[in-house]
Amino acid sequence: ISGTSVVQVTATDADDPSYGNSARIIYSILQGQPYFSVEPETGVIRTALPNMNRENREQYQVVIQAKDMGGQMGGLSGTTTVNITLTDVNDNPPRFPQSTIHLRIPESSPVGTAIGSVKATDADTGKNAEVEYRIIDGDGTDMFDIVTQKDTQEGIITVRKPLDYETRRLYTLKVEAENTHVDPRFYYLGPFKDTTIVKISVEDVDEPPVFSRSSYLFEVHEDIELGTIIGTVMARDPDSASSPIRFSLDRHTDLDRIFNIHSGNGSIYTSKPLDREISQWHNLSVIAAEINNPKDTTRVPVYVRILDVNDNAPQFAVFYDTFVCENARAGQLIQTISAVDKDDPLGGQKFFFSLAAVNPNFTVQDNEDNTARILTRRNGFSRHDISTYLLPVVISDNDYPIQSSTGTLTIRVCACDSRGNMQSCSAEALLLPAGLSTGALVAILLCVIILLVIVVLFAALKRQRKKEPLILSKEDIRDNIVSYNDEGGGEEDTQAFDIGTLRNPAAIEDKKLRRDIIPETLFVPRRTPSAPDNTDVRDFINQRLKEHDTDPSAPPYDSLATYAYEGNDSIAESLSSLESGTTEGDQNYDYLREWGPRFNKLAEMYGGGESDKDTS
Repeated sequence: ISGTSVVQVTATDADDPSYGNSARIIYSILQGQPYFSVEPETGVIRTALPNMNRENREQYQVVIQAKDMGGQMGGLSGTTTVNITLTDVNDNPPRFPQSTIHLRIPESSPVGTAIGSVKATDADTGKNAEVEYRIIDGDGTDMFDIVTQKDTQEGIITVRKPLDYETRRLYTLKVEAENTHVDPRFYYLGPFKDTTIVKISVEDVDEPPVFSRSSYLFEVHEDIELGTIIGTVMARDPDSASSPIRFSLDRHTDLDRIFNIHSGNGSIYTSKPLDREISQWHNLSVIAAEINNPKDTTRVPVYVRILDVNDNAPQFAVFYDTFVCENARAGQLIQTISAVDKDDPLGGQKFFFSLAAVNPNFTVQDNEDNTARILTRRNGFSRHDISTYLLPVVISDNDYPIQSSTGTLTIRVCACDSRGNMQSCSAEALLLPAGLSTGALVAILLCVIILLVIVVLFAALKRQRKKEPLILSKEDIRDNIVSYNDEGGGEEDTQAFDIGTLRNPAAIEDKKLRRDIIPETLFVPRRTPSAPDNTDVRDFINQRLKEHDTDPSAPPYDSLATYAYEGNDSIAESLSSLESGTTEGDQNYDYLREWGPRFNKLAEMYGGGESDKDTS
């Protein structure tokens, strides 16, 4: 509004205000016209134009001059600059830049998918520019929603319900944008809202088949014949092309392959007999796929409930260990029996008990509560005459068709005390000594068996040791050591050992092969010339050693032959430290160095010590 006060500026003058006009100040505007004016006397800055628009210009710079001497010529003056900013008010409504907006979306888009956005512009700022979007009209108000994005001031259009190209391909929406904060002073500039038309096109997508139901439940009796159809599933191609459908069963849900399905019409039929007692429910999964596009598939659960048929006969509930006392009387109860049936009739189980034939010893009394009592028909039983009775009992049900079975009770005759408690049921027990119980006899028998087993094992081990060979296999090669246990008397003992054989190799028997190994090649033993009688035995042995070392027919194992010959006396005599310790005086061991490298160690040990002694 024109004349609105903006701000007041004030100038001061140090002159004496009582002295003429020296301190009288007059204000004037040098810059800022025609938008602002200033009052000369007060310095109040006011607006000079009505309806100033922030959207056109927001910032203004105004220069104010203050002059003394009442503004007359010759007065002194000063200036100041005032920066004025226009604040925003909501005086502009939102406006859509387009009157019609086109959007596209595939028909397979799930609920909640964002299709696109719309945005209305507002020249105001801050909260004065805040806008709220909503759908006010159109043929898709129930199919789409719009949400206002606060940070961007956009309207996001989303899918509210599943789309179907074959049902509807185009939707039209009327979207409105309205300011949320309206200043009542500017109602006359309204309305503060705007509308636009949004057209949404649904695009066709090759969709998978659609079943007529979300799940199927079929009930069938367990006694149907093979190949009987238990139900049919139906599916169609929702696309306009309407491609043919092929059906199949997921074999992971039918591992026993009890059912099968016609690929063309979706009829499910049995391929194996059904048995409710084994499995009452079968949960199948049927797959539908387009023939033209087999990758597009849809699954549907199929629940098959097997209905009961009375195809099982009742049987005894448990195994009964029944006995009758020898002193039993007629009409005495010896056992109560019951039955079970795998079938599950709608009216519940009902069993009837009877005897297969008239029995002179026992009878059956039906209690009419699915149990029966076994009673005796005479007084006294003897286990010496008959120790066991077999009683056939017929059990039948009341369902259709009636099923029955015969169960046989084994009734033993036992000795009982006066209270009817069983003591013994074996007829042989009477023949045993009174002081020897059955447990003792069993213990004695076990001991005898254990002793027999020990004897047999000992005999088997002894026989096995006798048969064990000296060398178990041809791979077992051992040292052949021949021990004579004859020490001999040395070279002067001519009676203890005759070395004539060594001097006459011709007297040696031909080489005999070992029996514990298989020779690879047979070699003829070589004949060596006889040694002269005066030949030293040491030379003879060395000659024989050299021949054996170079003999290619030598056996591949070590052979130790004892000749019991020590040789001639050593020129060094005894090397024992025991004997040398008894001698008085020092000994000279220099001769050890003359014996060769084998005695170098001894020469260093004894000869070196002597040298050290001499040097000291």
